[in-house]
Amino acid sequence: MAATTPALTRMTSGVLDRERSLGYILLVPALVILGIFLAYPFAFGLWLSLTDATIGGDAHFVGLAQFRFLPKDPIFVRTLANTFVYTFVTVIIKFGLGLVMAAVLNVNYRFNQFVRSAMLLPYIVPTVLSTLAWLWMFDPTYSVFNWSLLHWFGVRGPYWLGQGNWAMVSLMLVNIWRGTPFFGVLLLAAMQTVPQDLYEAAAVDGATAFRRWLYVTIPTIRPVIMITTLLSIILTFADFQIIYVLTRGGPVNSTHVLSTYAFQVGIQGTEIGTGAAISLVMFPILCVTVAVVLWLLRRD
Repeated sequence: MAATTPALTRMTSGVLDRERSLGYILLVPALVILGIFLAYPFAFGLWLSLTDATIGGDAHFVGLAQFRFLPKDPIFVRTLANTFVYTFVTVIIKFGLGLVMAAVLNVNYRFNQFVRSAMLLPYIVPTVLSTLAWLWMFDPTYSVFNWSLLHWFGVRGPYWLGQGNWAMVSLMLVNIWRGTPFFGVLLLAAMQTVPQDLYEAAAVDGATAFRRWLYVTIPTIRPVIMITTLLSIILTFADFQIIYVLTRGGPVNSTHVLSTYAFQVGIQGTEIGTGAAISLVMFPILCVTVAVVLWLLRRD
């Protein structure tokens, strides 16, 4: 035993001294966590999508029958369109507002630090709690929006969450309010890493402040813009809490997105196999989006 211990110690220290081997060893805990909380649920969901499983019932393998059924479901077709519109519109607006927010906060002025801290307010408050506040603001009777429209302009406000188009606009408004600081914080951090020498050289060449921002700042922080936009697309595409708290997919299934419709069918409707298939529709779409962004980053 005494002879074995030094040999084991030498072998262990030799492995740990090699950078490649040490890297693999340090990755093991992370891989185990990812396997338990990501890989296994994904594999289980993939298996469920290939069955006709119901909650409390037996599961029978049906292959791709669930996916062949989905295009024939008018609610799913509308849900898929809603998901794309909801994501496309909100991400563009969040990026534009976040870029302006970052540019304004990148300038030193009084109370600048306080404003930067206040910008994180939507993330300090839990999503469900802040969305409940918006639910009150959209109330047809006690809505602060409708009260303001009536008393300031003499116009009766819409039934925000009870009409299909207005309900979707309301969801987008809340998502934009919550997601804009995400862009603002990350783009502000990127702007502060831009070398001042580039601005000085552009100023010497006669570039105005706007041109320096357009031709120096934007190209320099482009990788951060692309990564931030990619993360926002993923988060928005899979958004659940805002929609579920405000409309639960209503009225008449007009504001469902893939996540809420999968929950309604799979959990509330007990058809968990169909719900898994609906949720997995997001996977190839997001994979293509990630591949395109990574290709663009690598080309740069």
